[in-house]
Amino acid sequence: MTKSEEKKSNAVVLLSGGQDSTTCLVWAKQNFKKVFAITFDYGQRHNIEINAAKKIAKLLKVPLKIHKIDIFKGLTKNSLIDKKMPIKAGKNGTLPTTFVEGRNLIFIASAAIYAKSLKIKNLVAGFCQADSSGYPDCRENFVKAAEKAIELGMDHNFRIFTPLMWKTKAESVNLMKEMSGLKFLAHTHTCYEGKKVACGKCPACELRIKGFKEAEEKDPIKYKK
Repeated sequence: MTKSEEKKSNAVVLLSGGQDSTTCLVWAKQNFKKVFAITFDYGQRHNIEINAAKKIAKLLKVPLKIHKIDIFKGLTKNSLIDKKMPIKAGKNGTLPTTFVEGRNLIFIASAAIYAKSLKIKNLVAGFCQADSSGYPDCRENFVKAAEKAIELGMDHNFRIFTPLMWKTKAESVNLMKEMSGLKFLAHTHTCYEGKKVACGKCPACELRIKGFKEAEEKDPIKYKK
């Protein structure tokens, strides 16, 4: 699809309310004719991000659908759903405790169903392989496989755009600056602890802090002192 074709078509953005998905929403607004967003309520401990998504969608004047998903709690254990489980980064090849098995697969399929109901073929997601927590469902080969699966399974010619796939967090901050979108990051929520003031210590906070520092930009959110 050429740039001119993108400008004439619509897209659905997977919006969590975090830094990456918000960057993708701003990117989509500049690259597609009309943009819709979908946010998932899956029992996450940091469900404060849903309120962030609402605020961001309102500021950007994007229609937002909030979809509830209840299957994860009964099928898998992780520290994003189980508040009693400590949040730990992955070590020696193990995955972080925050990894939710099958989450992005379910999100992509759900977003595709919504997109098809709107006669839309383009999905935009903030998956990032270059500078992430090592989640396997953020890798490019997974996204390409998922794209093919929803195309075959729904007989609809989908395309998944991942503008941040090979960008570091610093490059993502710089992209937002280029798009005049840094102001929107003040309303995003990144911290896994799910509190208004970010902890500054969880893996998500550490990645964000590192990105802003390397980009030499001031992070507009508050951190616990």
